[in-house]
Amino acid sequence: MEAVKVEGFGPDSGVEDLGRCVDEISTTVSRFYLTTDNMELTITKSASAFKEKVKEKQLTGLEKQQQEASQREAAALKRMQELMRQFATILRQITQHKWAHPFMHPVDVEGLGLHDYYEIVQKPMDFGTIKSKMEAKDGTGYKNVREIYSDVRLVFKNAMKYNDERHDVHIMAKTLLEKFEEKWLQLLPKVAEEEKRQAEEEAKAELDVKLAQEAVHANMAKELSNELCEVDLQLEKLRQIVIQKCRKMSTEEKKKLGTALTRLSPEDLGKALEIVAENNPGFQPTAQEVDLDIDAQSELTLWRLKVFVQDKLKLAGKCSEAVVCNNINNNENTIKSNSKRRREISDALTKNAIKRNRKLSPNS
Repeated sequence: MEAVKVEGFGPDSGVEDLGRCVDEISTTVSRFYLTTDNMELTITKSASAFKEKVKEKQLTGLEKQQQEASQREAAALKRMQELMRQFATILRQITQHKWAHPFMHPVDVEGLGLHDYYEIVQKPMDFGTIKSKMEAKDGTGYKNVREIYSDVRLVFKNAMKYNDERHDVHIMAKTLLEKFEEKWLQLLPKVAEEEKRQAEEEAKAELDVKLAQEAVHANMAKELSNELCEVDLQLEKLRQIVIQKCRKMSTEEKKKLGTALTRLSPEDLGKALEIVAENNPGFQPTAQEVDLDIDAQSELTLWRLKVFVQDKLKLAGKCSEAVVCNNINNNENTIKSNSKRRREISDALTKNAIKRNRKLSPNS
């Protein structure tokens, strides 16, 4: 622990003076209770207003984002509907082909005796089902053109998978699939462009949300910092008033304080030096050797040190008394234990003597 050079005083003296000082401070603080209450009320109102302001900003930002999202979705839906309309034209051309009739309705598995159909075809599909899904208004319909494209291909792929390549249905499905793919390639650039545009808009929307949240949080932090600064200013004003009301410590009291500091434990002495450092930025409480000038300290620091030292020394005195009492109890227990042991040994020797006397008796 660091060495501390101080001038001193006794820990048990100066209590009356300290009590008077504390009474003066208490009286001063009492007069400022109303002020602090008003400060608390002001802070509470400011905090409430701040929360309402933040909530209003969040709602405004959220409403704006929702409005922009709705506009983007509406525009994207309109563009996708146009693509679907163009795809519907392609589908109509395919379904009007003379070879399209086997694919217009679900396969009549029972009527045609195709008992192994579902073992080969995992997901049956037909143009009638596709049309119904395209016209659905309950939210179960297709979301984009690629979903329709996949189901149209599935119609032909199922027919080609189940039927032998020399079968008429296989040939018809393969021919129609080729025609469909040719027409799809004409529409594909528009579909790819729309998909890219939607992906970019979604990425931009996510970025906008993130930036908006960061901006709100930054504003919240800034305004909260301003509120806290205002509170700090008010507390500093109250602190300065309390300092002005502190009675100046006499030279004798300072000497006694210095002596008391040297009686602290290393840990408590470190805490005391930290109190000094709070109002003395140039003071180094953790140095190997600390030169503490009692006369150079502010009145507030001196009184804080005095209260701290007295509390710690009083607590240390109680702990010492407890240790002494404990040692006394331990000694008493040891004495009792030894006395009991001596009695037991004495009783055992007496019994052995009686036995030996009986053996030596001529009548035994």
